[in-house]
Amino acid sequence: MTSDDIETIEITGDMIRLGQFLKFANFAESGAHAGAIIGDGDVLVDGVIETRRGRQLAKGMVVEVRTASQTHVAKVG
Repeated sequence: MTSDDIETIEITGDMIRLGQFLKFANFAESGAHAGAIIGDGDVLVDGVIETRRGRQLAKGMVVEVRTASQTHVAKVG
């Protein structure tokens, strides 16, 4: 996957919390679901596993969610 293949999800402010971003990008169905996939170690931020739901994301950061069936990748825009 190249950087051209990564969808950019535009946010309104300069920062967004990881749990909020997962819901906003439709990677999670709810806040509880976001917390569960983060807690399971299935979310990477800029290539590093992130376990903090409240992690602040800035524009340009890449979020990857790995599930058993597929991997979702998006850049904060």
